[in-house]
Amino acid sequence: MSPNSLNQVVYVPAKRSFLALSMMLLLALCGQSRVFAEEPYRLNPGDKLEISVWQEENLKTETVILPDGTISFPLAGVVAAAGKTTDEVAALLTERLTQFISDPEVNVRVQTIEGNIIYVTGEVAHPGSFVMNRPTDVMQAIGLAGGLTPFAKKNDVVVLRRAGGARKTFNFEYDDVKNGENLETNILLQGGDTVVVP
Repeated sequence: MSPNSLNQVVYVPAKRSFLALSMMLLLALCGQSRVFAEEPYRLNPGDKLEISVWQEENLKTETVILPDGTISFPLAGVVAAAGKTTDEVAALLTERLTQFISDPEVNVRVQTIEGNIIYVTGEVAHPGSFVMNRPTDVMQAIGLAGGLTPFAKKNDVVVLRRAGGARKTFNFEYDDVKNGENLETNILLQGGDTVVVP
């Protein structure tokens, strides 16, 4: 075998390996972009909105979503907003306003997310309420509250949630999740959830 042919034998697999590695990295990056793509924010009671209609200065207003999940807007009346995205609320308002305005262009913007609050209580260093500025799971919520106290019953943590008038409970075993087990119990929290650490 000549030196040239030896070089070719060595070079071709190396080139293939480089191409394979490049493809794997590209696929991994594409996968990560899907993983990190966040769901649109869904509104909660207590959130403050700015609503405007293009070329209708009299219809520009700021409003807070009421505890029952509704807002009131001129000409449109009472509209359900909690649980919806800003685009969905804009679509509802547009539908209502078409009776009075030709082709209204409605813009809904979140000013504050003060309704997106969770509560952590019990055996944590700093129990209290916390505004979620980004998706937050149970483990992260416990971290926001300063972590567990030495007296905490780590595997008896419960998440309390009210949804549609019904109450739900979710069990969370701190040690399991810390050790990489039962990760599905480390749920993403919703506004109004309470994490109870006995």
